[in-house]
Amino acid sequence: MGFADDAKETLDATGKKIGRTVEDAKERIGDKIDEAKADANVKKAEAERDSTKAKNDAKEKLRDDN
Repeated sequence: MGFADDAKETLDATGKKIGRTVEDAKERIGDKIDEAKADANVKKAEAERDSTKAKNDAKEKLRDDN
C-alpha cells in the first residue's frame, strides 16, 4: 500500500497547489478590476473638475463683460 499512499499524497498536494494557483489568479483579476474602477473614478472626477472650472471661467467672463 506504500505506492498507493504515495500516489494519494502526491495527488492531494497537486490538487492543493492547483487550488492555490486558481485562488491567486482570481485575486489578481479582482485587483485589476479594482484598479480599473479606481482609474475610471479618477477620470470622472477630473472631468467633473474640468467642467466646473470651464463653467466658472465662463461665468467670470460674463461678469467681466458687464
